[in-house]
Amino acid sequence: MPEMTYLEAIRSALQYEMRQDERVFIIGEDIGVYGGAFGATFGMLEEFGPERIRETPISEAGIMGAATGAALVGMRPVAELMFMDFVLLALDQLANQAGKARFMFGGKATVPLVVRMPGGSGSGAAAQHSQSLESILMHFPGIKVVNPSTAYDAKGLLLSAIRDPNPVVFVEHKLLYKTKGEVPEEEYTIPIGLADIKREGRDITVVANNIMVKKTLAVAEELAEEGIEVEVVDLRTMRPLDVGTITSSVKKTGRLLVVHEACQTGGWAGEIMAIVSAHDAFNYLDAPMRRLAGADVPIPYNRLLERAAVPQEEDIAREIRAIMSNKY
Repeated sequence: MPEMTYLEAIRSALQYEMRQDERVFIIGEDIGVYGGAFGATFGMLEEFGPERIRETPISEAGIMGAATGAALVGMRPVAELMFMDFVLLALDQLANQAGKARFMFGGKATVPLVVRMPGGSGSGAAAQHSQSLESILMHFPGIKVVNPSTAYDAKGLLLSAIRDPNPVVFVEHKLLYKTKGEVPEEEYTIPIGLADIKREGRDITVVANNIMVKKTLAVAEELAEEGIEVEVVDLRTMRPLDVGTITSSVKKTGRLLVVHEACQTGGWAGEIMAIVSAHDAFNYLDAPMRRLAGADVPIPYNRLLERAAVPQEEDIAREIRAIMSNKY
C-alpha cells in the first residue's frame, strides 16, 4: 500500500470523485492557479478546467450561498474555506439554509454539500486563523461534522462525505497535512458516524479528535513503559457521535479523559461526559471523568504562548497519571 501525506490523500479523494461524477465541482478562493491556501487543489485546474474549479471573490457567504444553491439543484459542490475561522461568515447560509432545507421540504430536497476547512493552531497564524470550532458546528441539526486524524481516514471519509445527501463539514487540522500514512490508491469509504479505536488499552479511555489523537498515541506509548495501557478512541465524526464505541470503551477501562484543542467552555468534551453520565457506562467508572482542553483565550501569535494555550503531550500524560493515581 503506498504512503501518502494527509494532504495528498485529500487531493486523491477529490480527484477520484471528480473523475467519476461530473456533478462534483470545487468552489472557493485561490483554488485554481494558486492551488488552494494549503495546496489541496494544486494541479486540478489543468485537469478539470475553470467550470469545475470555480474561483470566487473573497466572500465566504457568497461561496456558501452558491454551493448551497448548486446542491439543491442536483450538483455536488465541495466548498473550500481558507481557514475554519471564516465559517463564521457563512453560518447563515450553512446552518439556516443548507442544514435545514431537507427537513423543511419534508425530505423531498437533498443538499449534498461538502465544506472543507483547515482548523487548529500550531502554525503561528494567530487568533483569527487558528480556532477549533467543531463544537459550534455540532450544535446545528442537519449538518454532519467530520474530523479525520490520519491520511487513511481523510481519504475514506471525504469520499463518503461527497456522496452523502446531507451537508457535511470536513475539518482538516493544519498540522496534519504533512503527516504520512498508508493509503490505498483504489476507492474505499469509511462510514460517517463511526469512531475508531486507534490503540487498544485496559486502564483508561482517552477520547480525542484530529491532532490530539496523534499526541495521545505518542503519550500512550510512553505510559506503556510505566505499565499504564491507554485506549485511544478517535471520534473521526463529531456529528453524529458514535456513542456505542465511546461507552463500550469506558465500560472496559473504567476511566475517561476527553482531550480537545478547542477552548474548554462550551467545548464538545462536556457533551461526551454528559453522554457517559446518562449511560450505564457511568456505573463502571472507577474514577471521576476529566477533560483537558484549550485555554479560554484567543490563540496567541507568539509560538511559546500559542503552545501554552492548547494541550500538549506532557499535559495529556499528566492528566492520565492523575486519574490513574486518583490525585486531582
